[in-house]
Amino acid sequence: MAGPDTLAELTRILRDLLDDDGILLSPGTRRPDVPGWDSLAYVNFIVAVEMRYGIKFRVADVEAFDTVGEIVAAVDALARR
Repeated sequence: MAGPDTLAELTRILRDLLDDDGILLSPGTRRPDVPGWDSLAYVNFIVAVEMRYGIKFRVADVEAFDTVGEIVAAVDALARR
């Protein structure tokens, strides 16, 4: 799974967490762009992504992610290892 497939899966994960089927993520989406995606929801999202892909992000990376595209790229890189 890479690129668009990863983006679609992350969208599904966030929709499930926030109980909002109307969420549409793009590579440029930032947390403030999504209603309800606060810091607690972000932590839950990151944990859900790690569990889904069997990966572990570095704390520094989690704190530095600015866009969904950066998260997609990190998932794809870690999932290939």
